[in-house]
Amino acid sequence: MNKTLVFHYLSRMSFVGSALFLLPAAVSLIYGEADAFRAFVIVAAGLAALALPMTLIKPKTNEMYTRESLVIVAMLWIVFPVAGALPFVISGEIPRFVDALFESVSGFTTTGATILSDVESLSHGMLFWRSFTHWIGGMGILVFALAVFPSSKDSLYLMRAECPGPQVGKFVPKGKKTAMYLYTIYGALTIVTIILLCAGGMPFFDSVCHAMGTAGTGGFGIKNAGVAYYDSAYIDIVITVMMLLFGVNFNIFYLMLIRRFKDVGKNLELRVYLIIFAASALLIGANIFPMYKTAGKSLRYSAFQVASIMTTTGYATADFNLWPEFSKMLLVMLMFVGACAGSTGGGFKVQRLIIVIKNTGKFINKLLHPKSVNLVTSEDKAMDTEVVHGVNSYLGIYIFLMMGSMLVVSLDNNGFATSFSAVTACFNNIGPGIELVGPMENYSFFSDASKLVLSLDMLLGRLECTPLMIMFVPSVWKKKF
Repeated sequence: MNKTLVFHYLSRMSFVGSALFLLPAAVSLIYGEADAFRAFVIVAAGLAALALPMTLIKPKTNEMYTRESLVIVAMLWIVFPVAGALPFVISGEIPRFVDALFESVSGFTTTGATILSDVESLSHGMLFWRSFTHWIGGMGILVFALAVFPSSKDSLYLMRAECPGPQVGKFVPKGKKTAMYLYTIYGALTIVTIILLCAGGMPFFDSVCHAMGTAGTGGFGIKNAGVAYYDSAYIDIVITVMMLLFGVNFNIFYLMLIRRFKDVGKNLELRVYLIIFAASALLIGANIFPMYKTAGKSLRYSAFQVASIMTTTGYATADFNLWPEFSKMLLVMLMFVGACAGSTGGGFKVQRLIIVIKNTGKFINKLLHPKSVNLVTSEDKAMDTEVVHGVNSYLGIYIFLMMGSMLVVSLDNNGFATSFSAVTACFNNIGPGIELVGPMENYSFFSDASKLVLSLDMLLGRLECTPLMIMFVPSVWKKKF
């Protein structure tokens, strides 16, 4: 392990990251919120002061391998949520550190679970900060840092370590250019969302916060009633469509920009993603029809909620806790499906689901026809065996960690549905679950131990387990340079 290189990169990225706190500080200044402004400035200055000395120390060798990149990612995703929690504590708006940490981790991992019962009591600066953490965390802290860093031959290692999904592609040869393309597309779609929401009568500040939450598929609201506060079919439709777009693999947008529309049409993951959404929205719409009396309202609420859960955004326009059991069960199942690989959404990912189904079919066919040659294919090409094995291994880790978390959280005795859905919602970075953690509820009643476990689940889900697990393997740290 090249420890000096790890801490050098960590410090550089933390130093760049310290500037992020200046934006909510400016918002606080605009709205005359002195306590919030002071909190953001203190954290920005403190993080920069701690990070700067290590950035000046040059490592003996700049060789970076997979283990270094994974450890850098894991450590950075611990440092940022801890730093992100401090403004809440310093300003006194969330005085308990465990609660503030839960809120910060939920923000950066784009989960959207909250311990706040009265969101509207927060200052504008803090409301902006919560949504801004979604926007940064959605595409990735490292992707943001790499977009503004000088070009580095190691940047692609770091992006691969942070980007979600079973297959990580790149648009162009250099990681820095890839990061810049990603953030250009990401930023453009965010601006479009802001404009569309403003056109529907949503105030500018509200539009910016909701656009960042939609882009990062995070779901932190700024009203106690969530998106339902605006009671607008137009706003519901805009957010539904944008949530679906941000749940798509960003390679698709790049292919569209360079007019490779045939490749877009051939993308199996995109087709399955849209089919699952459409089928689920229609089924739930039919199931809740007796509650809303009209097909338009039923489809409006079902489509919004299916898009919100499937893309792991977590916004709500209705209390689906009150919906029939079939609808609730289908939404819980969608929590496991998640969005597309290479998107800002979380969950198991549609691409992994496709691979698991195809691999299962291959296994059954092999039993029936032992001498046959069976390959798992993707878009008429044989898939790399390592990718298939990786998906199977991740599925095992995914189930094992979720089961362990459920056992710990169940010690709070909040009921099976609450404990199960809380872990499921946090691990898959969704936010709301069912029962006591439903869309109109919060996570404040959990014990500190459970909040820490759920915070860890959010990080494990966002980073897809490997970086955090690797960091605790003793042999990773042994080799010295």
